[in-house]
Amino acid sequence: MSTSTLALAHNWGFAIFIIGIIAFCFVILLISYFLGGRAKARTKHVPYESGINSVGSAHLRLSAKFYMVAMFFVIFDVESIFLFAWAISVREVGFLGLIEAAIFILVLLSGLFYLNRIGALSWTPIGSHSVVKGPSEIIKIRNRYS
Repeated sequence: MSTSTLALAHNWGFAIFIIGIIAFCFVILLISYFLGGRAKARTKHVPYESGINSVGSAHLRLSAKFYMVAMFFVIFDVESIFLFAWAISVREVGFLGLIEAAIFILVLLSGLFYLNRIGALSWTPIGSHSVVKGPSEIIKIRNRYS
């Protein structure tokens, strides 16, 4: 037999296999269509989550702080992947790699300190931040709330 006849025979077997799979899926879909239930009810298209009926709207107004913290998490998480790759190859990169990783970590920490400094990681409103100067201030705050 020639090579083209063998290739054609091999491909026909694969084609029959794919056609059989598609036919099997089509038959299964037809069987489920004819044997499946057709309940028509007003509550049929109502969302049902974990045994609890939905109440109210799903549209909630969330603070932008949630999105900011999520973005910070993704940024620092991606950078931890770079540190993981460095940790795997620590023997190959040597002392120079250690210095580069230390610089990388210092840049990350400076970014984290900057975010903390501008209040991007603070969940309390800006007006509630108060600077306590000493023990006399603590006593005044205690007396105000007691």
